[in-house]
Amino acid sequence: MGKRLHIVSFNVPFPADYGGVIDVYYRLKALHKLGVETHLHTFTYGRPAAPELDALCSSVTYYRRRTGLASALTKRPYIVESRDSNELISNLLKDSSPILLEGLHCCSVLEVIDGSRIMVRAHNVEHEYYSRLADATSSPLRHLYLRSDARKLERYEPLLTKAAAVFAVTEADAAHFRSLGCGNVLLMPSSHADDDVVSTPSQPLTPDSTYALYHADLSVPENVEAVNYLADNIFAKSSHRFVVAGRNPSKALRDKLAPLRNVTLKPNPDNETMQRLIAQAQVLILVTQMPTGLKLKLLNSLYAGRHCLVNSAMVAGTELGNLCTVADTANDQLQALQTLMATPFSQQDIERRRQLLGSLYSNEANARILISQLAD
Repeated sequence: MGKRLHIVSFNVPFPADYGGVIDVYYRLKALHKLGVETHLHTFTYGRPAAPELDALCSSVTYYRRRTGLASALTKRPYIVESRDSNELISNLLKDSSPILLEGLHCCSVLEVIDGSRIMVRAHNVEHEYYSRLADATSSPLRHLYLRSDARKLERYEPLLTKAAAVFAVTEADAAHFRSLGCGNVLLMPSSHADDDVVSTPSQPLTPDSTYALYHADLSVPENVEAVNYLADNIFAKSSHRFVVAGRNPSKALRDKLAPLRNVTLKPNPDNETMQRLIAQAQVLILVTQMPTGLKLKLLNSLYAGRHCLVNSAMVAGTELGNLCTVADTANDQLQALQTLMATPFSQQDIERRRQLLGSLYSNEANARILISQLAD
């Protein structure tokens, strides 16, 4: 297509093993497949340089993120201040190619470079996300930091009105950015690892599939809050088997689940093990108290798993509720779980998913939305 694009990423997008970097990595793959010449600029934050990215990008440049107290004690949000880089600005000014900023994190660029060549991928409404993280943490110091940065993020967010385009992950987020005064807001759902629905029918039900699974990064406060809720309101009140799987569960979380004899904790499963757990579970139960962004663990569940039992916040601003069983109270969730555990997952269910997910959540289709905004 002869298109050329700079992409500025908040973190090294390989390995693609958590929400935001999954979106970046699979967008890079789709753009590469469509012939776009991408020049990746990425900050390093706990992740080394990744030679694997060289196969997808025409160039990859790494920048050190300036973490520490000095970046926290400024008027700008910490996630922005710590990624302010004169070297990055200098490199971006060497030509006039369009620029995609991955997240509000990278928007210090928008303060100094003409916004007519800049687009922003908004991974969340960040100030709402930080406010909810503050509510979910039990650490007074972390609560203070998150609440302070939520206020900074809300004050900083109107800078997005300078961008030529803002890409939102959900319709709810898109409506928010339009309300700020952003003139060109497009829906572009998250890119992800799944190319096709690979869910398998559960007919007949087998002993291996008679469990419900909750899977997530178990070091994230939002997900810890969800597991605590499920432990008290679902696991302890049901006779069904449950598996909780994910990265880095704390001792407190392990201790919470230990007395529940019908719950098995699978800490730090490799990708193959996780995908097997998702594929074999009769029900994937996913709840959240944070109706922000698009939950990639839900997309993965719909592409690779069987029945999905969710609350309204998990599918807020999306059409994914049409493919799930939605229940918001503990009693309704228990009743729905009982029904789904006894209901075979059919080939017809798979075809319904394939139709909706293929039309709305295709990586290639999303990449074409971005390409449509690149000048010829």
